[in-house]
Parts: sequence; C-alpha cells; structure tokens
Amino acid sequence: MAQPCYPPSPNPICVIGSQFVAPYPFEVIIVRKSSGDHLITDVNHKIMFKVKRRSTSFHDQRLIVDADDKPIVLIREKILTAHSGWKAYKGGNSNADSEKIFITKTPKIMHSKGNVHVFLDKKTSSKDSCDFNVTGSWSNRSCTIYIGDSSTIIAQMHNMEPPENVKDKFMVKIYPYVDYAFVVTLMVIVEAMKSSYIDNDDADNDDTDKDDADHAIGDVVESIGDVGVVAEVIGKMFF
Repeated sequence: MAQPCYPPSPNPICVIGSQFVAPYPFEVIIVRKSSGDHLITDVNHKIMFKVKRRSTSFHDQRLIVDADDKPIVLIREKILTAHSGWKAYKGGNSNADSEKIFITKTPKIMHSKGNVHVFLDKKTSSKDSCDFNVTGSWSNRSCTIYIGDSSTIIAQMHNMEPPENVKDKFMVKIYPYVDYAFVVTLMVIVEAMKSSYIDNDDADNDDTDKDDADHAIGDVVESIGDVGVVAEVIGKMFF
C-alpha cells in the first residue's frame, strides 16, 4: 500500500542529504546486536542502515552505512570537555572539518534523562541557541526531537509493542519532510550515551560492592580482635 503524501513543506529538514527526506511519516526499527552494532530497518524489516562500532583507545566512534555498506555518517565522542558530546561527519572521514555536520552537547551529570542540544555546523539559528533538542528519558527509550527550543516535533522514540517489546529493540516515528538519516544518527548517539551511562553505573556499583566487602572484612577482623581480648580476660580470671 502506497504511503499518503503530504503537501510539500516550505522548510524541509535536510541535514545529511535530500535523498533521506520523505514526504510522509513513517517508523523505523532500531535493533541493538550483541556485538554493540545496530541495524535500522523499516517496519517490514528491510535494512535501511547499519551501525558499526569503530572505537579506538582515544575515541568512542560509530560508522553509519547504508544497506550496501556505503558510509553515510561517522560520529565520534568528544573527550576532555565540560560537556558530554559527539561530533558528526559526512561519510567516513573524521579528519576534515569541511565534512563536519553537527555537534551535540549534554551535561555529563544528565546521562539517563535530560536534554541533548544539537548545533549544526552551518547554523540556522542564533550562535548560542541549539538548532535541535532531544528531550526525555533515554533509559526508558522515551525521547522526542524538537526544532530548537520550540514545541515543533520532528521525531519520537518509543518502545516496541508486545510481543516484540524487548530491551534491544525500539522504534522511532519520523515526521514528514524530515531527514531520517539525521534522526537515526541522533538516536544512535542517544543509544551510545545510554550504553555509556549503564557501563559507568555498573562500574560505580562494582566500586560500591568492593567498599562494602572491605567494610565487612574490617568488621570481622575487629570482632575477632574483641573475642581475643575477652578470652584473655577470662583466662586470667580462672587460670
């Protein structure tokens, strides 16, 4: 069945490329594989994009390719900054500033819930304001992408409906005349931040467990010491 088309938009959202702008709303499915890579399909499970992890010792990176493995976008996490953030480059080249598309900024204390501010390299808004804003609960996969600080929605993330409601699969609704490659890229960044948050949380929990174990061992040693003192007193009383 053909998708109903909407009247042409006077201001289509085109960030990655005009070939990724559709005149109708549709949904994509994002699947996280055990390897850490992702697949992006339509609702009929036809592959649209693949996301390949390309991390190094210095950067966390993801390469987004099309169904034929042609590089579309490379995203790289910024390091040693006051904000958690990513840079996106057209194609697979992260060394050319001319290929930079946008950056994201997020306070590092807001990894599971909060705002991701998106700043286009060729800005359409004022210098200090963001061009797009991702808000919601990333850990619950309930996010919405807005144009700047407005109430205009361009895409929404949500969980799969039962029986496919599983932790490694979710859906994104994309509005008409919106660059769906751009939306997918933002969702991949959100997913990467969510994974980083979980890893850091697990590490914190491991440190807490270790501290608890150290305290428990200390209590046992202290108790043993107290028992030794009591035994010494009793010995002096009766022997």
